[in-house]
Amino acid sequence: MRLGVLDIGSNTGHLLVVDAHGGSAPMPAYSYKEPLRLAEHLDEAGDVSATGIDALTTFTGHALAVAEEKGCEELLGFATSAVRDAGNSEQVLDHVAERTGVRIAVLPGEDEARLTFLAVRRWFGWSAGRLAVFDIGGGSLEIAAGTDERPDVAWSLPLGAARLARSEFVARPDEEHLRAVRRRIRTEIARDAGHLLRVGTTHRAAATSKTFRSLARICGAASSDEGPLVPRMLPLTELRGWIPKLVEMTPEEVAGLPGVSPSRSHQILPGALVAEACMDIFDLAELEICPWALREGVILERIDKLSVTEGA
Repeated sequence: MRLGVLDIGSNTGHLLVVDAHGGSAPMPAYSYKEPLRLAEHLDEAGDVSATGIDALTTFTGHALAVAEEKGCEELLGFATSAVRDAGNSEQVLDHVAERTGVRIAVLPGEDEARLTFLAVRRWFGWSAGRLAVFDIGGGSLEIAAGTDERPDVAWSLPLGAARLARSEFVARPDEEHLRAVRRRIRTEIARDAGHLLRVGTTHRAAATSKTFRSLARICGAASSDEGPLVPRMLPLTELRGWIPKLVEMTPEEVAGLPGVSPSRSHQILPGALVAEACMDIFDLAELEICPWALREGVILERIDKLSVTEGA
């Protein structure tokens, strides 16, 4: 069947149209996205602003029209951290549903980590052994690990690149401020690090989504033009060498780096600090970049459920 997956992230709204069949990899047929930057459209009370609500509603209406035009049988809509954590989350989604007819579900952080893990497990397969997965989104960091398709541990932390850029990097940080931000990030991650560390040795560590892909590209990984099957790594030593350079660079200079879009240039330094902290705290010399992430996890879970129904 042809599915439309509507992913309302903290940075971007993304409709991915895929041809899905049990027993085969979901085949992308069409992609439509817009930069919503919801994590930066929050007022002082933590509510999504009127500007953010309007942007989300307009995008959802456009995405619905695209999904219908492309022949989608089903539209799966979900929202992550920016909407999930907003004080007016329910009102925002009610407004979108009233205007567009599309009811977007809020995906809990643990489910976000679990579904991302499923996608990465399917991509690398059983030979990955005990797998650890890290995902830096706009609003949150997801961590999961395990030996099966369902992770043994999965959790979410409010350490997204856009969230940190908005709250901690309103201006170029001096050394004292940078140290304080690093300390906060590491304290948040280390608080629950035992969840992953106590379940056993990690055989393969992977990272997903745009922030990690950009960091890997800055550190020398192959460009997206070379396709998803080319191995891409993010080495800790390379990343650590780039952080002081990123601190000194202007947003325009960061935007000129390979793999960095101008709309996300201000998020690269916060994302780098989170990535470095993950690798340090979990004693990982490198992370392998996985091209599949949350959207693919949502699709795969839906395909699995359809296959069970059809088999019954």
